[in-house]
Amino acid sequence: MESNLPNEQQQTETPARLVIITGMSGAGKTIAVQSLEDLGFFCVDNLPPVLIPKFAELIEQSQGRIGKVALVIDLRGREFFTALSESLHYLKEESTVTYEILYLDATDSVLVQRYKESRRRHPLAPAGAPLEGIQHERVLLEEMKGLASTVIDTSNLKPADLKKKIIARYTDADVGAMSLNIVSFGFKYGVPIDADLIFDVRFLPNPHYIETLRPYTGKETEVYDYVMKWNETQTFLSKLLDMLNFLIPQYRKEGKSQVVIGIGCTGGKHRSVAIAEYLSKAFEGTETESVRVHHRDADRDRG
Repeated sequence: MESNLPNEQQQTETPARLVIITGMSGAGKTIAVQSLEDLGFFCVDNLPPVLIPKFAELIEQSQGRIGKVALVIDLRGREFFTALSESLHYLKEESTVTYEILYLDATDSVLVQRYKESRRRHPLAPAGAPLEGIQHERVLLEEMKGLASTVIDTSNLKPADLKKKIIARYTDADVGAMSLNIVSFGFKYGVPIDADLIFDVRFLPNPHYIETLRPYTGKETEVYDYVMKWNETQTFLSKLLDMLNFLIPQYRKEGKSQVVIGIGCTGGKHRSVAIAEYLSKAFEGTETESVRVHHRDADRDRG
């Protein structure tokens, strides 16, 4: 599509990407929208189709600030389908925002089983058997399935497998890109509840017992060098890097978009901070999409 924007804007703005997620209830729309959210999409769940044109206007007015958007549309009746058809016609004829439709499907037997496992009622058969609502919904969505840019049958897919498919289809970067979050902490203040991996470095020599080092944290050169100078520190780091270089690709294969690594010592001020700083430098420039380090407890007893 040819742009009417000035040349300067054409060079700085990329076309907005709008993905409309729809399909059979129970086929995996929640997993799909979570996957796109991890890829940096601005996501809106269960948006009434009649509001799509207004949302497209907001995207246009954002001047590139909102570049990737995913909208989940659940069709609960014929009026929803009519509104969606009219909104898609508006996007095609009146809007500069291009859209694509992701349609998620599954067999009747699989959808029935999923409803039984979740003990939820089908939205189109609140008082009846799930199969009745599934068959009704399939008729309503038949035309929409034909308009879809991508159709994914989730009948035999695990959630992680569906996530891989979504990432492979909609990522802008390498499929394997992921974020690494490194958190230093003190065990006496509790373990981070969101950590995927936790490593205890309380076995390392403690700068706390060196009076001149005690006031500082592992970010300061004196403390950092003290922690790093020991043979056990270097042996530990060698084994730790070897383990992480093995584990991170395995997490990536399972569809994880980020890994949180907790490094703990007694107070979270010296040893854990120094090790976390070392790891952040070690993984900078690798195939991880971004590396962030956070020292949760380093400044708790300062002042």
